[in-house]
Amino acid sequence: MLDTIGVERIEDLFDEIPESLRNASIEAVAPGMTEMEVTRLMRGRAAQDEQPACFIGAGAYDHHVPAAVWELTTRGEFYSAYTPYQAEASQGTLQLIYEFQTMMSELTGLYAANASLYDGATALAEAVLMAVRANRKAKSKRVLMPRTVHPHYRRVVESIVANQGIELVEAPLDDTVGRIDPEALGRFEDEPFAAVVIPQPNFFGALEEVDRLTDWAHGLNALTIAVCNPVSLAVLTPPGEWGTKGADIACGEGQPLGIPLSSGGPYFGFMTTRKEHVRQLPGRIVGRTVDADGRTGYTLTLQAREQHIRRSKATSNICTNQGLMVTAATIHMALLGAEGLGRVAAVSHERTRELVQKLTAIDGVERLFDGPFFHEVPLRIPAPAEEVLPRLAEKGVLGGYNLTHDFPEWGPTLLVCATETRTSEEIERFARALEETVGQTGQRARA
Repeated sequence: MLDTIGVERIEDLFDEIPESLRNASIEAVAPGMTEMEVTRLMRGRAAQDEQPACFIGAGAYDHHVPAAVWELTTRGEFYSAYTPYQAEASQGTLQLIYEFQTMMSELTGLYAANASLYDGATALAEAVLMAVRANRKAKSKRVLMPRTVHPHYRRVVESIVANQGIELVEAPLDDTVGRIDPEALGRFEDEPFAAVVIPQPNFFGALEEVDRLTDWAHGLNALTIAVCNPVSLAVLTPPGEWGTKGADIACGEGQPLGIPLSSGGPYFGFMTTRKEHVRQLPGRIVGRTVDADGRTGYTLTLQAREQHIRRSKATSNICTNQGLMVTAATIHMALLGAEGLGRVAAVSHERTRELVQKLTAIDGVERLFDGPFFHEVPLRIPAPAEEVLPRLAEKGVLGGYNLTHDFPEWGPTLLVCATETRTSEEIERFARALEETVGQTGQRARA
């Protein structure tokens, strides 16, 4: 190829790049390996994986995924299908997205859903941007963001919306129940807000007073943004029925719907909204119609993304909809149905009640908050979490999320979670391991 184009060396192709910007070598890249050597290496690494009992939660949940979900999802017609730019030629992909949108609309009780978003955190950021655009009654660009929203979500939202002149105002937290304090919201009644964010369940697993908060927000002419765990919606009131009018936008992380933990991703975000706000919904919307012969067909009804329209008019510049994850989630929900998803939610709650009962029987371990919860609970422990968690991991237990980094004022605290996959034996093993670990840590401290 070099002879054909008349160049002596590959380096000559990059002579316009200043010498100071060039990397002289790539020592950190390992030597090449044969296919057989790569296979042996990866099998060896896979064999190192253990199967600890996971009690972490905090936005990523270890649910059972039926084998059929990914057997179907990884079929070639799904696995290799790309974004339907020529929509009429992609009827199978469009039908699947349409079914996903229908299921999410039913789950959240709202009129329309989009084809998905990048993940739960960016879905919330998109919801904030959407609310500011859609709220024509309030000229404000201020959004009330509670501390009970996942701290990672809050940081992502701040990163995305701060440079667009949107101000995030922190809502007060009731330290006794781990929820938004409705009584303390009175000080905001004379301040204009474009939107109020309401998590349900919140980051601590607690259940917010969603009816009261939704009506309060609407009384200020603010839109309400619900941030939900989709599994919980099988047993909790859907956002579309909150308060007198219902929430305006619902969003969240779809990972609990058939997506394995997979070392941190990929995941997908979902978003639904009321009918009057559909044209402000970011991403794609698939609709069902009929062709000239009266046969059912599917089409991209709305495509309000910067790939399809002028950038200045786009509702979103994050152009990822997680098609493969949505495929898995749609198959997962279809297999479980409403009854099955309700059972998952109910058993997860029951397992968490059992977990809390066992752990709080240990001296020095207590619930941080009173009040109802879904399937996560913060616990105060009598030893530093950063010392306790590695020792639990050595015993085959992933013992929760360390809250100390985000909420240092509460001292050593763990956010623990149990789903339907955790057994009574695993819960008992966690309790024994925590009691031993706390005792050993206390003995070293006294010494």
